[in-house]
Amino acid sequence: MKAIILCAGYGTRLYPLTKNTPKALLKVDGKTLLDLLIDNIEKIDAINEIVIVSNAKFYDKFVSHAATLKSSKKVTILNDGSIYPDDMLGAIGDLKFALNMTRCKEDIMVLAGDNWFDFSLKDFYNFYLAHGKRNVVFGQTKTDPELLKKGGVANLGEHGRVLSMEEKPSEPQGNFAVGPFYIYNASTIKTIYKYVSENEFNKVAIDAPGRFPAWLSKREPIYAYDIAPKHFIDIGTPEAYYTINDKIEEIKADKFILD
Repeated sequence: MKAIILCAGYGTRLYPLTKNTPKALLKVDGKTLLDLLIDNIEKIDAINEIVIVSNAKFYDKFVSHAATLKSSKKVTILNDGSIYPDDMLGAIGDLKFALNMTRCKEDIMVLAGDNWFDFSLKDFYNFYLAHGKRNVVFGQTKTDPELLKKGGVANLGEHGRVLSMEEKPSEPQGNFAVGPFYIYNASTIKTIYKYVSENEFNKVAIDAPGRFPAWLSKREPIYAYDIAPKHFIDIGTPEAYYTINDKIEEIKADKFILD
C-alpha cells in the first residue's frame, strides 16, 4: 500500500501564515501537520511508500523537510507543476498525477496534508481490512448545518455503509461529516482515471477530494469509519490556527471544541 499525501494547495484562507510556508508545514503543539501524519502512517506496516504531492512554489520546502524525516518508509516528493492558485490541478487531479508518476497498482491511502487530528490511522486501516478491503472514508456526526455545508456529508446504513454522499451540500441531507482521508483498493485506481477523464474540463469535479467518493458511492459499496470520540479539525483561518495552538490540551481533553 502507498500513502498519498495531497499538499499542493496554497492555503490562501490562512494568509499571511501560508504566504511563504505550505499549510502542511505549519506547526501545532510543536509538530508540523505533515509530521503528525507521517508519525501516524509509520504504525501501518502495510504501507511501504509515502508520496507527497506539492505544487512548484513549495516543492523545495517539502524536499528540504523530507530530509529531516525519520521514516522507515520510502518518501517521494512530487511537483505537480502548479505555480499559482489559478492553475492548480485540484485534489483529484493531483491524485491521478501521483498514481501516474509512481505507476501505482496497489491499494492506496489518500490523505489531505493540512489538518490536525488525533485518531489512529492504523485503526482506520484495520476498519478497511475488516470490511473486506472495500473502499472506506472516515468522519463523525455533526449537528451544526453550517459546518456540514463545508465538506462531504454522508447518509449511513448498516455496518457504516455509505448510502449516499454529497460534497459541500447547500442543504445537508445527513449529519455524518466525511473528512478528507480515504482508502481505495487497487481495483479502484482505474475508476479514478475514468472519473478524471470524464471530468477533465470540470474544475469543480476534480477540486475537492470528496467529490470522487461521492460519485463512487452510487456505483459500489463504500464504508465509513466513525472516529468518535476523537477529533479532526480543519485549520481554515489564522484565528483558528492560533486558537488550536493555545487550546490544544483542552481540545484533547474535550474541554474545548474547535470545528
